[in-house]
Amino acid sequence: MFIQTEQTPNPATLKFLPGCTVIESGTANFPERGAASRSPLAERLFELPEVTGVFLGADFITVTKIGDSEWHQLKPAVLAAIMEHFTAGRPVVIGDPDGAAEAAPADEDNEIVAQIKELLETRVRPAVAMDGGDITFEDFEDGIVYLHMQGSCAGCPSSTATLKAGIENMLRHYIPEVVEVRAI
Repeated sequence: MFIQTEQTPNPATLKFLPGCTVIESGTANFPERGAASRSPLAERLFELPEVTGVFLGADFITVTKIGDSEWHQLKPAVLAAIMEHFTAGRPVVIGDPDGAAEAAPADEDNEIVAQIKELLETRVRPAVAMDGGDITFEDFEDGIVYLHMQGSCAGCPSSTATLKAGIENMLRHYIPEVVEVRAI
């Protein structure tokens, strides 16, 4: 097994590509050790004291480290943990990933929310996944779109620029009812 790594815009995160499917559908975000109980892989990575977050995508794993630790020291241990996990054939997530089921039925969404979700799904999420993260829709109220940033996007120095200059401008262009985008 050969695992590739990629830098992300967030210097505290690194994207690991094991060359196989990580999770079948959706994503799974583990922003702290206590949240990892449903993922044997995330639990294994949190055994490394420098690891502070794990995000699982379809074909990648994003690992967040403590700010003052160095990737050249942590990276070999993360690679070993991922390789050992996959070669042993252990499950990555037990139960449904975060994004596998919608919280509310689609018929409850109004037309504007449906348009927002469509643009996020087709234009934003694929681009953000390339950087090892994810952005999910939370709410639309009084012209404000609330989004949840995960993986390398959470805490990234350039996430505010991405949110305002990229996502907000695009949504405002296509959907005049949108006046602002905020991260929660």
